[in-house]
Amino acid sequence: MLKRKVGKILTLSILSIVGSLPLMAEATQTLYYGGDIITMEGDKPNYVEAVIQRDGKIIYAGDKASAVNNFAGKTIKVDLKGKTMMPGFIEPHLHPLIAAILLAGDIVAPHDWNVPDGIKKGVEGHDAYIARLKQSIAKYGKKDDILFIWGYHQLWHGDLNRELLNKISPNIPVAVLHRSFHEVFLNDAAIKLFKIKEEDYKDNPQVEWSKGHFFEGGWQALGPKIAPFMLNPVKYKKGLADMTKLMEKNGITTIDEPGFPNVDFKMEYDLLKSEMDKKPAYEIYNILNAGALTAVKGSMEKATKFMEETPDKYNTDNIKILPKQVKLFADGAIYSLAMQMKEGYTDGFKGQWMTPLETFKKQMNYYWDRGYKIHIHANGDLGIQLCLDTVREMQKRNPRKDHRLTLHHLGYFTADQADEMKKLGIELSVNPYYLWALSEKYSKYGLGPKRAKNLVPMKLLKDRGIPFSFHSDFAMAPAEPLTLAWTAINRVTDKGTPVSQDQRIDVFTAMQGITINAARTLNLENKIGSIKVGKTANFTLLNENPFKVKKMHIKDIEVAGVVFRGNLKMRKPKRISGDKDAHGCIGTAGFKWCARTNKCERPWELAKEKNFDNTNKAFDAYCASK
Repeated sequence: MLKRKVGKILTLSILSIVGSLPLMAEATQTLYYGGDIITMEGDKPNYVEAVIQRDGKIIYAGDKASAVNNFAGKTIKVDLKGKTMMPGFIEPHLHPLIAAILLAGDIVAPHDWNVPDGIKKGVEGHDAYIARLKQSIAKYGKKDDILFIWGYHQLWHGDLNRELLNKISPNIPVAVLHRSFHEVFLNDAAIKLFKIKEEDYKDNPQVEWSKGHFFEGGWQALGPKIAPFMLNPVKYKKGLADMTKLMEKNGITTIDEPGFPNVDFKMEYDLLKSEMDKKPAYEIYNILNAGALTAVKGSMEKATKFMEETPDKYNTDNIKILPKQVKLFADGAIYSLAMQMKEGYTDGFKGQWMTPLETFKKQMNYYWDRGYKIHIHANGDLGIQLCLDTVREMQKRNPRKDHRLTLHHLGYFTADQADEMKKLGIELSVNPYYLWALSEKYSKYGLGPKRAKNLVPMKLLKDRGIPFSFHSDFAMAPAEPLTLAWTAINRVTDKGTPVSQDQRIDVFTAMQGITINAARTLNLENKIGSIKVGKTANFTLLNENPFKVKKMHIKDIEVAGVVFRGNLKMRKPKRISGDKDAHGCIGTAGFKWCARTNKCERPWELAKEKNFDNTNKAFDAYCASK
């Protein structure tokens, strides 16, 4: 081992840095120390005292003494001042197109949504929903432009149709996007603006023209025809800029778009590049959409030729096409109750196939035989079974090792299916947020309590050693990795009700789901996802250590900043409103002093942990006692 002293050292406090570090480009190397540094290597939390990066690569991870004594040259020393450093958070399934449309339009959804400029409050009930639609149209609508309003769900908001939209918006074009983003409702003004006609869709069973309703395959068929409106450059760029703010706020240094393009390759790529040319503190990978490209190119062979030529033509420093990976679609959306279920539904809901079955099986076999890593949108246990049966048949016909075929979303599956996944070598990227958002409502409608309280049963995967990651599928969940982990760890509903507690997973497994396992989903685990010599220096900096706080607090941990390819970017600290009490408890953050625990507590969290009523009286009584 070298025994040379460090040459020139510049010591900085991370607390004093806001924005990008101006000297980083000149420095030979950067040393991080002074906080909890969690590598996410191995099968338990492993800590190191110091990490050094040079030219965007990790060159050292270990004890601080060796870091100081064994590297020569100019070194910037960054004191973390007690903050926690982890591998950069990875979002393996997020759609910039959805983000851009939602953030550039308006959101009227069942639950609150964090957006860069505040919170879009949730709404329940038909009358309240219609009132909010009217407010949105009055505020944002224009007679010569389409207004996209996302978040409608019939179980929270009641019936919606073209006639009703015409009454509340006779002149302003409105497209109401379902919470699933797999459906849309149009009024007459929108239909006129889009210049679409009923005869264009007369043979499409997933279009209800009289209701202005396009769903699943009908919505996919509509997309390319309205692409110029969906991809309006001014609004779309604004939406992408807001997406960047969310990525930085939530500590995401890598995202993947599985299923690119959604409607138009060149338009989507050019707009995405316009945002990425600003050099934000994250990178984007793309998995190409076989169905969309086949429709445009005319055959799978031509689509595949295009796919294999694309990386050389379109890769940039921060936009990459993942080679020999492809996205397919099985059954419908869980938010629409259109996923295919073995035992069907109550209340008139009906499962849908996004791809005709014969076409889907043909796609599967075609890309399997060509050695592709296949990613499949699959939600219900019947849709998942279709995938399992097809993989079994393909393995028998043409065996492949380490194929890593990955199912995405996984709304509902069984222990027997988990056994099959393990045997077949199938991996998963799941959306744990389904449980929080849907369990209460689907217990009453559609699925019933037995299935609804057991959505996304991740312990089945953990117990079998099946690799799995977490994703938001933004905006099917917030683009908040810590929220996804929190949901999987605690398994509570939007009403705060604990459900299927036997399916909770430990904190380390959950954090793997947003770091190293998320990298594995993309076949990038040798490049990103953990703090290891040789990997890219992407780190997420947290104000608290998720392994050292209460499990119910994990989603509330603030992201302090990120290091992206060696460049440090800190977020501006939140302003404290000066409402600290004598003990230092911040009231606006929900904290009160508890003499019994001798620290600041959030009353509802303590009530849950200690099993007393969530009331001020019960909190005061508990905290006053010794």
